[in-house]
Amino acid sequence: MGSFLDFTQARRPSAFGNPDLAEHAPGLTNGPGSTRLRISMNRKALLPIALIVVVDVLGYTMIFPLLPFFAQRLGATATQIGLLISSFAFCQLISGPFLGSLSDRWGRKPVLIASQIGTFLGFILLANSRYLWVAFLARMLDGATAGNLTVAQAYIADVTEKKDRARAFAIIGIAFGFGFLVGPAISGFLSHWGYAVPIYGSAAASLLSILGTIFLLPKTTPVKTAEIGAKVSVFQWKVYRELIGRPNLTPFLIQFFCFFVSFSLFFSGFPLFAEQRLGYGPREVGFVFAYTGLLGMIIQGGLLGKWVKRWGELPLVQYGLYSMVIGYFILATSFHLSTLLVSATVSAFGTAVLRPSLTALISKQTPPEHQGLTLGLTQSMNSVAQILAPILAGLMIEHAPLSAWAVVSGLVVAVALAFSPSAKRALARIESAGESH
Repeated sequence: MGSFLDFTQARRPSAFGNPDLAEHAPGLTNGPGSTRLRISMNRKALLPIALIVVVDVLGYTMIFPLLPFFAQRLGATATQIGLLISSFAFCQLISGPFLGSLSDRWGRKPVLIASQIGTFLGFILLANSRYLWVAFLARMLDGATAGNLTVAQAYIADVTEKKDRARAFAIIGIAFGFGFLVGPAISGFLSHWGYAVPIYGSAAASLLSILGTIFLLPKTTPVKTAEIGAKVSVFQWKVYRELIGRPNLTPFLIQFFCFFVSFSLFFSGFPLFAEQRLGYGPREVGFVFAYTGLLGMIIQGGLLGKWVKRWGELPLVQYGLYSMVIGYFILATSFHLSTLLVSATVSAFGTAVLRPSLTALISKQTPPEHQGLTLGLTQSMNSVAQILAPILAGLMIEHAPLSAWAVVSGLVVAVALAFSPSAKRALARIESAGESH
């Protein structure tokens, strides 16, 4: 079982916590004169955007653990639930570049408000769904307007100097972590009074986010998109082939994609698995997700930096992959809470150390002039995984033995492990080339 916190980056791809930025940016410091004034202004602008992101993420995380159970009430099969989850990611993938471009022309604040209104209306429509097709329409509306966090990232770039963005993105990363920790627990608690109640709670959070944007968020002058990082569309196959064909980058990208597929398989299928295997409902699933989110916050917030200094990223990637395989295989044999918690703990460690370490290695393997393109590629790989994996999870849970879903999730990670020797050789080539210079 993966860390729910790690899905903060999986669901809404961004440069939050980008190790390459963190490595090269000195952070926010109090300098003389205008620098001190600039940083003060940045903090005034970053506080409302951080609060807005917290509320946005709370709204989403209150929905996700509940959605499969809500769809079942409307007569959905496991396969249809997978399609319902994928419909959001598909619409988000199509609309994301358009909303980002629109925010460059019209400004961040108007597009952010429009995006948030779409999310609010999607939640209200979902809460009042009496037919499955209405639920699909609600999720597609939310996905088609889901530029909230993409525009928030661009807003941060607008109000910070290049050298200060790593710290600024880290602030939003903390907001992400808090939202993904608290949201599932709130959803589990509110579901006691009916499945529509957490959805209305998400709508209320979304409304608060809209009001915060209108009344608290200062307007900005958009910076050029190129300054934030080039974005790669999922349909730009020529760019894909060029990046994936680089021998020093290929094994890490394959491992990255396998991680996303496996994690999306788990994340979309676990509620139904827990229901059929353990008799859990939204309340229990929400608490399990909150537990893994807490583990992820502890590891990424206080331990990971020390581990990287002690062992390095590549060993941590291996530890993470092995932990995920073991965790998912334990999950396949889980019939009681005790084994479920063992699975959750082991795999949460794996996902918490794997993604940031693997992202750092990909960044190190990439020339500075291609950092933006590579970030865009990993974002697109994540989007494809979020579209395909929920459908596969639904098909397996509906038509295969229940344990097969967890086993396949582990086997996908095992494929990533198979590329570990290639990754080690690629890293050695880069390090030897650096020493020769």
